[in-house]
Amino acid sequence: MTRKERYEGIVSWFEENMPVAETELHFGSPFQLLVAVILSAQCTDRRVNMTTPALFEAYPTPEKMAAAGFDDLFPYVRSISYPNSKTRHLLDMAAQLMERFGGEVPSGIDELMSLPGVGRKTANVIASIIYDKPVIAVDTHVFRVSHRLGLSDGKTPEAVEKDLESHIPENRRARAHHWLILQGRYVCTARKPSCAECGLKSWCREYQNNDKINGKQKNLDSR
Repeated sequence: MTRKERYEGIVSWFEENMPVAETELHFGSPFQLLVAVILSAQCTDRRVNMTTPALFEAYPTPEKMAAAGFDDLFPYVRSISYPNSKTRHLLDMAAQLMERFGGEVPSGIDELMSLPGVGRKTANVIASIIYDKPVIAVDTHVFRVSHRLGLSDGKTPEAVEKDLESHIPENRRARAHHWLILQGRYVCTARKPSCAECGLKSWCREYQNNDKINGKQKNLDSR
């Protein structure tokens, strides 16, 4: 199977079986999504969604958050992983939004990445969801699933992103990001992937390779 055939099969399966794919983070504005994505680094969306209602009620805008102090904001973030650094990132990010962007979340990748706490993945998430840009954010789920399926052999998130964007049409990239995240979160999990129940196994390189290995072992055992 060629890589082109693998991509076509996987994208077609997702389009048929997961036509709607969206972020599981809860937010009411571009600023709130930016906050939620920063908090979600090395933390589950479920935990973030438990935390953000009170946080957004107290600090719904960058203006409100920029006026807060560390001790004001920290109690709202303390249940999230790395709460000290994330509290500082949020305060600095809100301040820079006010100082440099008039309180608006910028649309450019480079501008987004210039904000505290915002790396390429976070910038791509915001650009894709808020501004409908044809980019694919690569987190741990997307990286793992892309390698297992055989969509990329890239050694870095940036290399995987390049492979995905070179094969997936622009009008499908936003959904592709969520397709791969949801697949990694609920089916192709890190420790015990549900390969037997996976609808993608016909195109999955790792499943096919393991199937060949198991078949050879059965032949050896039967001799």
